[in-house]
Amino acid sequence: MVRGGVADLRRMPRDLIDDGLCGTLYRYRPVEGVAPAGGEPVLLVPPLGAPDFAYDLRRGCSLVEHLVTTGHPVYLVDHGPKSFADRRLGMEHWVDDVVPWATRLTAEDAGPDVHLVGWSLAGIFCSLAVAGAVIAAEPLPVRTLTMIGSPVDISAVPFVAPLRPLAAVAGGRALSSVYRAIGSFPAPVVSAAFQLSAVDRLVTKPLTVLSRLDNRDTLAQIEAVDHLMGNMHGYPGRVFGQIYHLMLRGNDLADGKLALGGRIIPLSAVDRPVLVVAGRSDVIAPLPAVQKVVGLLTGAPEVRFATAPGGHLGVLTGRDARTTTWCALDAFLADHG
Repeated sequence: MVRGGVADLRRMPRDLIDDGLCGTLYRYRPVEGVAPAGGEPVLLVPPLGAPDFAYDLRRGCSLVEHLVTTGHPVYLVDHGPKSFADRRLGMEHWVDDVVPWATRLTAEDAGPDVHLVGWSLAGIFCSLAVAGAVIAAEPLPVRTLTMIGSPVDISAVPFVAPLRPLAAVAGGRALSSVYRAIGSFPAPVVSAAFQLSAVDRLVTKPLTVLSRLDNRDTLAQIEAVDHLMGNMHGYPGRVFGQIYHLMLRGNDLADGKLALGGRIIPLSAVDRPVLVVAGRSDVIAPLPAVQKVVGLLTGAPEVRFATAPGGHLGVLTGRDARTTTWCALDAFLADHG
């Protein structure tokens, strides 16, 4: 209780595949004694702002650990922390470059196709990348797409909705001048925003810890989440500006398309099976904000929707995710492997 150390924060062993301008691609090592599942590789894409170990939070509560111990080949693309030098990078960098690069490289290494998994904003980037590649007549080697906690309808986000009329009136000029001047949305601000979105849990955390002193799993999860919050990354200024103008002010994606990189990308162009998972107590990506995408993916041969208990991180790698989100993903991969 005093010194911490309850959580096992060792990362699953992995090997470097490539390291370049688009990011760093890793392949996780198979677990000794576990027979390969024989399916296509799973490529995990973390969102901007979150460290790559969001998928590998702690031993016993790690999606990476779960996937490799069930025999899946697992890959992850790491964006790394962003600095002032990256201020001009926009969403199109991830949609047109990072996701396609990581997907094709993963397919070359263990293909022929890839199960693409994106949490939060990464789910949106992945869906736009798949759709954009179809529009460009250069389809990606993607077998399935999974979007976990990815809000496409910002009007359904309670703590953001009241700000949208103010943003429309102000035109975003004041905020634009700020992020252009500082070049990024700093990591401490990103971390604070995540914590303030669940301020009730932040306030009651000491009571929670005291009431669960006999529950090692609970204490380990709290410690692991604190560690993740202390290692958040910043957003490049241009990406933050695009999110603000295109999604917060305009809520463009709620109509099923987004203007990016000089063209319009419709979500209806996604032509692969999609699994959508929403957290029932997620305030950053509430259930209606996530579920909205189901009706927009009209070109997908199947769109499977599932809900799970937990907030924005909990739906991905909370203790209850082990018997909900992960099971839904297992079934989806098995059905389309």
